[in-house]
Amino acid sequence: MKGQGSPYVITRFDPVSIIGQECPRAAELLAEYGLHCANCYANENDTLETGAEMHNMTEEEMLEMIDEINTQLEKEWKNE
Repeated sequence: MKGQGSPYVITRFDPVSIIGQECPRAAELLAEYGLHCANCYANENDTLETGAEMHNMTEEEMLEMIDEINTQLEKEWKNE
């Protein structure tokens, strides 16, 4: 994340494995919501949306989580 011109932004369509590779901090924040998918062997083809569904999150919960994580990533980016 450091040195980029803007913060990493996650979407429901992002493959979880890419989130873990591109932004380890996003993966940490996902884990705080109970989605440890970034470190899971089964995540190779799963999107964030699929992972949220597999963890019984509602659409509203998933969107709220994504918004909160992106807000946190932006705050941290601004403080770098």
